[in-house]
Amino acid sequence: MSLASLSLDLDNQWTYLRTHGDSGWESYPSYLDVVVPHVLQILEQRDLTITFFIVGQDAAIASNRDSLAAISAAGHEIGNHSFRHEQWLHLYDEAELDAELAKAEEAIVDVTGVKPDGFRGPGYSLSTSTLRVLVRRGYRYDASTFPTYLGPLARAYYFRTAKLSPEEREQRRKLFGTLRDGTRPIKPYRWQMDEGIMLELPVTTLPMFKIPFHLSYLLYLGVYSHLLAKVYFHKALWLCRLAGVEPSLLLHPLDFLGGDDCDGLAFFPAMRMTGEVKRRRACEFLDIYRRYFEVLPMGRHVEAIEGRSELAVRDPDFRDVS
Repeated sequence: MSLASLSLDLDNQWTYLRTHGDSGWESYPSYLDVVVPHVLQILEQRDLTITFFIVGQDAAIASNRDSLAAISAAGHEIGNHSFRHEQWLHLYDEAELDAELAKAEEAIVDVTGVKPDGFRGPGYSLSTSTLRVLVRRGYRYDASTFPTYLGPLARAYYFRTAKLSPEEREQRRKLFGTLRDGTRPIKPYRWQMDEGIMLELPVTTLPMFKIPFHLSYLLYLGVYSHLLAKVYFHKALWLCRLAGVEPSLLLHPLDFLGGDDCDGLAFFPAMRMTGEVKRRRACEFLDIYRRYFEVLPMGRHVEAIEGRSELAVRDPDFRDVS
């Protein structure tokens, strides 16, 4: 059976409030004690091991320690999702990036006992400087690219409901990516720099059409028709197999939480569903995924593919395109 990978960006409640421009995020409200047990149980029932990309700020807060420690104790891989979860990470200089990653690593290691060697930028934020810092810090792979043309549309939807100042909108003007991201490959490839090579494992989108099919997108589609969402997911996975794409499927905490599980996040798509309905549907999608592919955490997927000679090599091509 063909390989695939599965990961979860462990964005916490405060990160969504901050991105949306809502007050109260400064106190770092958390739902980790609610969502982590749900997710770990669902994965254990399916004998799935995945990669959790953890935000360093959450690891630095004592009340989150038990939830985060449970993830590594269950045998899941740990990735770095930055310390402050600022989607304008691409605006940092290299010294700031190095400090950001180092601070996140320290907090994550302290709680989980694991030093991450994979990275995903918040809001798919990535730059040449980030890649250089990752190489120097010994990371094995990056997973920040999201090859779709729909990023600007998603950003426009988000901005329509957000309470952001002009400065905050400027910081977030590349949130969810740019049109240029749609030209990037959906298959893994290598970034080539003077400092070395970094393997890129993109969040997979529909072959040829570059339309997303990560779980949040499927649940949003399911608000209108769950049957349509399931048919679309089957077709997406079938196209991946036909095109020889070993997909990397992305999860988020709100794929497992409904409006009855946490307050203040009604602006996020599909939050009118109850948590019970969301978790049942998420389980259906995970079961479909397992029928098409042998599902691995990202680090093991990287081990399986990093020696392949057919992986393309690309120079970093980041520039300011909206």
